[in-house]
Amino acid sequence: MNFGAIWRVWAPLIVGVWAVVELFSKGPGPHGPTRWLGLALAAIGLSGVIVARYTLGRSFSISAKARALVTTGIYSKIRNPIYVSGEIVLIGIAVMLWRLDFLLFFLAVIPVQIFRARREARVLEEKFGEEYRVYRRGTWF
Repeated sequence: MNFGAIWRVWAPLIVGVWAVVELFSKGPGPHGPTRWLGLALAAIGLSGVIVARYTLGRSFSISAKARALVTTGIYSKIRNPIYVSGEIVLIGIAVMLWRLDFLLFFLAVIPVQIFRARREARVLEEKFGEEYRVYRRGTWF
């Protein structure tokens, strides 16, 4: 793994794990079973992001690029696992901190993720054509 990949992929994930742990231990809200449920959801979401980014490898980018059509691992079931997992993190944080107003943020992010997924789909379809269309039919979001 090169130095750029460490900063682009792994550093944000380490910061994300650190932030969730800090929110869990020091954040506002009740410290009971609901907080643990939120932590579990946030951990599941972060795990999904980590697995997805690892699976993408050098194909990961912030903007839509068609370097390779990744169809293995988590991508064999979900076309956009980083977006789905990110939403699970947001739900987990809202539950963990018992901030139901954070759920509004979650709802506001959904259309943005759908827009980004559609843009990426166009880029991938232009590059990979029928191979991408077959992949898309066999996966969710």
